[in-house]
Amino acid sequence: MQEYQQKLVELLLSKNKKMSVHQAQTWVELLWDDFETTRAKAGREYKGSEMTERIVRQWIDNYGEKLHEFFASNPKYSHLFEDKNEN
Repeated sequence: MQEYQQKLVELLLSKNKKMSVHQAQTWVELLWDDFETTRAKAGREYKGSEMTERIVRQWIDNYGEKLHEFFASNPKYSHLFEDKNEN
């Protein structure tokens, strides 16, 4: 799973130059967990990391360049994306 997520972080960073590595990692983890949780709650069969990676990759391909706008305008999630290196 880590290998899949690292590739997705790299993809997201290539699509969105306004994100830090920390922010991209957080987005990938959230999207990954959201897909798997939603699927489980719906009673669907687990299809493995390959399926989750494929869906998250589609989301990044479609929305990756604008994801920074989402957390900037949603205070509920903004604390998750604060850059740990900023002080």
